[in-house]
Amino acid sequence: MGELDDVQLIGDDELGPELERGGLAPTRSADDGAVVANPRSIVGDDARRTLREMLGDGVRFDEPMRRHTTLKIGGPADAYAQPATVEQVSQLAKWCKTLGMPVIVVGGGSNLLVRDGGVRGVVLGTGRLRGLELGPPGTVRVEAGVSTGKVLSLALKNDLGGIEFLGGVPGSIGGGMIMNAGTYLGEFKDVTTWVETVRLADGEVIRRDNAACGFRYRHSELPATEVVVRAELELRARPRAEIEAVVKDLRKRRSEREPKKVASNGSTFKNPPNDFAGRLIEVAGCKGWHEGDAVCSPVHANWLVNTGAATAAQLLVLIDRVRARVFELHGLELELEVKIIGEA
Repeated sequence: MGELDDVQLIGDDELGPELERGGLAPTRSADDGAVVANPRSIVGDDARRTLREMLGDGVRFDEPMRRHTTLKIGGPADAYAQPATVEQVSQLAKWCKTLGMPVIVVGGGSNLLVRDGGVRGVVLGTGRLRGLELGPPGTVRVEAGVSTGKVLSLALKNDLGGIEFLGGVPGSIGGGMIMNAGTYLGEFKDVTTWVETVRLADGEVIRRDNAACGFRYRHSELPATEVVVRAELELRARPRAEIEAVVKDLRKRRSEREPKKVASNGSTFKNPPNDFAGRLIEVAGCKGWHEGDAVCSPVHANWLVNTGAATAAQLLVLIDRVRARVFELHGLELELEVKIIGEA
C-alpha cells in the first residue's frame, strides 16, 4: 500500500472495533449457492486424486477465486491448494514441476484481481501457513499465511514496536513481503531480518537476508519463481500504550476517508514520485466513473471498487479509462499496485 492516502485498514480482534483435461463437474459455491462450471480445467482425475492424497482437505477444485480476493471478483481455479507446512509446499512444488503443471502463488487476496476465465493449473495459496512465535529477544518468526493483524497483536502483547504500520496494511505476511507493503509509518524492509522461500523449480528452501531481498517502494526482488513461506522480524521495545495510540490514530485517519461497504483492494495504482495517485485521478475528473458495478470511488479516487457484481473485465476497462485520462491530463502513466492473474 502507499502513503496514508493509499492504505487499506484491516480488522483485528485485539485492536478493533477496531493435468489431463477434466473439471467438467460443477461445484456449488458455499457463499451464494451458484453452480460454477469450469470446462477449461487442465487438472484431470488422476491429478486430483494425487493432490487430495498430498494435501487432504487443503485442496479444492474448480474453486471460485472471488472467495479468495477482497475484491470478490474472479473465475475458477482448476485446483486451489493450501499446504499447511513448508514441507508440503516443497512437495507440491516438486510434483507440479514433474508434471509440467502450471502453478501460481497467491497470498491473502488483498492486492489481487483474477480475470473472469479463472486460473489454469494449481493456485498455491499460503493461507494455512500459520506459524507465529517469538524468536530471540526482540524478534518475531512468522509464516507467510499469518495475517498482518495477528502479527501486530502479538507485538502489542509483548510491548514490541516497529510494526505499527501494520495497522494500515491488509492481507498476509507473505504478500506484504513480496510488495514491501507499508504506510507512512514504515514498511517491511525496515523490520525484516530474513525471508525464506521455496523454489518452485525444485522445492528447495532458500533463505535471504534483508539486503538480498531487494526491498524498495512497493516492490522487492523476491523471485516470482519462488513462494515466500516464512520470515523473521526484528522489533524494538515500546510500551503498549504508545503502540496502541499510534495505530488508533492511523486507523482513525484512514477510516475518515476510506470507501465503506464495498469490496476493494484498497489502492489500485502506486503513488508516483512526490505525488499521490488519488490526487491525480481526482483532478482528472474520474471520481464516480463506472463500468457496471466497477466504480472509481467518489470517496477516494485511487480506490477502484466493486459495488455489487462487477466482473474483472469491467474493472479492467475502468482501469484503462482512468489511466488514459490521467496520461492525457498529466502526461504520467500510472503503475498498477494490483496484481492481475488468470484468463479473460
